[in-house]
Parts: sequence; structure tokens; C-alpha cells
Amino acid sequence: MMKNLIFATNNEHKVAEIRSSLGNLFQVVSLKEAEIYINIEEPYDTLEENAREKSSTIHRLTHQDCFSEDTGLFVDALNGEPGVKSARYAGEPSNNKANIEKLLLNLTSYSNRTALFKTIISLVMEDKEYLFEGICEGSITLEPIGSSGFGYDAIFIPAGSSKSFGEMSIEEKNQYSHRKKAVAKLISFLREQGNI
Repeated sequence: MMKNLIFATNNEHKVAEIRSSLGNLFQVVSLKEAEIYINIEEPYDTLEENAREKSSTIHRLTHQDCFSEDTGLFVDALNGEPGVKSARYAGEPSNNKANIEKLLLNLTSYSNRTALFKTIISLVMEDKEYLFEGICEGSITLEPIGSSGFGYDAIFIPAGSSKSFGEMSIEEKNQYSHRKKAVAKLISFLREQGNI
């Protein structure tokens, strides 16, 4: 019988990507599907702490195995901005278009456009927490390219590709994705523990 893992997110794009990465190894259950209607704050200054906040909150509520993730885009020329504040870079409420516009404006005078995406997954299983990291290096485009994906995908070209994430299918993105790399480490861990 396939094991259930609650994914502590309300972001359907992230649910789709995680499901694509995990395949049929686990039944990934979103908060909506678990009928958990809460919005968990991300008040901390690190991806690790924010991911831990989400997974520990859902574990306390459900007493079930669960995981969460937090992701940030770190741009070298901007000293790592938007970083942990990526989702709300242009302020509240979160707005992808406004975030992209602010980032491109802040980069106007810089020729160095190198950046990286980082994902941290926090897994709570049998009352213990485990962390997994995935990183994708690349660069920021001059303007949005493509309409696929979400967040900053349309302005990020991963190293080794000529296409932005916004031009890629989920399957193409998974060849480079920070989230996919973190999930791969999660899968390896679960195999070692005999959960797959």
C-alpha cells in the first residue's frame, strides 16, 4: 500500500512539481486535500527555519508524517536578494509579476546576473526531522521569457540550458530543478530507511 505524505503547502504549482519528482513512490497529499485550511507564516531569516515551521506545524496538527519546503532565489549582484523573502519581495500580498518587475529593476545597472535557486525540504517522519537541500545555479534574463512555471521561472535560465524555466515543461525543468534535487535526496533517504 502506498504511503501517504502530507505536503505542507497551499501552492498547487509546488504540489505538481513534487508529484512529478516523486512519481508513484508516495501519495503526496496537499493541505487542501487533507482538509487543513491554514496559511502558515514564514517569519524566519533562513529557508531551513521556515521549512521547519511549516512541517512542524502540520505534524503537531495531524500527528502524521509530513514534509514542507522553502525556496529562495539568491542573486549575486544584489547580495543574495531576494533570498528568503523571494515570495514577498515586492511586498504583501505575494505577487509574482510585481516580484519580477522589482528584481529586474534592481538589476538594471549590473552586468553580473548570476543567481541560484535553493530549496530546503523539511521531512518529519516518526517524530524526527530531516533536512534536504537542492541548488540550481544559473542567471537572470533581461526580461521574462515563457509563460510556464511560476514565481521567477520566466527570468531564470539554469546553467547548461539556453531556455528559461518559463519555457520548460515540468519534465524539462526537473532535469535542472533545485526542488527536484532536494526531492532526490529525500528519496535516497527514504530508500535507506526502508520506506520505499
